[in-house]
Amino acid sequence: MQAVLDAMVEPRRREILRLVRSAELTAGAIAAHFPDVARPTVSQHLRVLRDAGLVSERREGTRRFYRSRPEAFVPLVAFIEDFWDQKLAALKRVVEEEPS
Repeated sequence: MQAVLDAMVEPRRREILRLVRSAELTAGAIAAHFPDVARPTVSQHLRVLRDAGLVSERREGTRRFYRSRPEAFVPLVAFIEDFWDQKLAALKRVVEEEPS
């Protein structure tokens, strides 16, 4: 889970994840969304996301295609939901204890 958190801390990586959430895109198409960033920098971001397991990479000749891996978020979602469930349970106890 730490690799996922480390990968997501960078805003451009989060934007890349949004881009490939519902469609597979080439590295070039992803880089085109960031005209102010050099392509090697976008490639480095993609490598971090891939190494964290957040995106899959498929090669076709010299082209690389990327797509998000929603299953990689499961441990993070479970961790956050645990906090949410605890807070809701505590709120429920407080509300139920208050006199009407």
